[in-house]
Amino acid sequence: MLRFTVTTLATLAAFVMATPSHGAPYAVGFTETTIGASDGNRALVGAIWYPTSDTYPAVPVGENPVFFGQMVQPDAKIQDGRHPLVVMSHGFGGNWRNQGWLATALAQAGYVVAAINHPGTTSRDVTAEVGSALWLRPLDISHLITSLTEDLAWSPHLDGTNITVIGHSLGGWTALELAGAQMDMDHMDGDCKQHPELAACDGLNELEVGRTPKERTKLAADLKDKRIRAAISLDLGLARGFTPESLAAIDIPVLVIAAGSSNPKIPKELESGYLIQHMPTNLVQYHDLPGAAHFSFLPECKPNAAILLEQDVPGDGIICLDGDDATDRSDLHQQTITLILDFLHSLKTAS
Repeated sequence: MLRFTVTTLATLAAFVMATPSHGAPYAVGFTETTIGASDGNRALVGAIWYPTSDTYPAVPVGENPVFFGQMVQPDAKIQDGRHPLVVMSHGFGGNWRNQGWLATALAQAGYVVAAINHPGTTSRDVTAEVGSALWLRPLDISHLITSLTEDLAWSPHLDGTNITVIGHSLGGWTALELAGAQMDMDHMDGDCKQHPELAACDGLNELEVGRTPKERTKLAADLKDKRIRAAISLDLGLARGFTPESLAAIDIPVLVIAAGSSNPKIPKELESGYLIQHMPTNLVQYHDLPGAAHFSFLPECKPNAAILLEQDVPGDGIICLDGDDATDRSDLHQQTITLILDFLHSLKTAS
């Protein structure tokens, strides 16, 4: 659960998407959105990517000295028909732009993709006061799904029977919670004594998660959203807090993608591998992505971006570093996109 440094993310105007496939059938429509608080849910800020056949002049999204921007068509007309829905959850200290490169590729393939900021664990807004309530993250995504499927502007274009959740890092933990995994803070506390080096333990300490028995009870709740058909985790953290029993009871397909490069803070063997150890073998697919580091699932960096980040905040250059100097992040993105589209296609074929 490596944190996306708040200072760095506050400095940057936006995270952005990787270069799309030129052979894609659709252009990408794009709109930012605000979802109001309702029924005990908090207000959410985010964005939606979707397929379009419009040919309006495209505009760049997120261009800045560190990350490449990408061209999208703001407020274009959505392609006719009903489209599968993908909802995305960002990592600790990140924001809805983090996997925009993936959202764009999915929109090109015909999916509607929505991502939101999780209050208390997003860039410019990381606080123990709000962020310690990790159980609200899955509820944020459920609130997003409800809002879109009940919105008269979006619901006619969505296939409510085909919803997938994708998350990176702490967002991967969020995705698994929505799939039915349940947290046991006592188990996690014991594991952090055994593995204090894990980034997940650092994050839990910083956010002061599970301070009271009431909070621990809320963290242990079953937050499964039965509307979700499949879940995808990108190098998740905090997996070791899930009870083996809840992982074994997951009844939807799950794709687990781990960063292949060695990382003592988020070791694939102890995080993504923990899922594989306990989940039903007939429902889980696992891929170890060679050359990928934890931050390889963030947008593609410009040349010298790591130097600029280091000059701003020493240590932040890691955001632009992949597993080795020979690795190209755009290639890692394309590999990830292919794995995810193949997985989603297999669900369609099996239905």
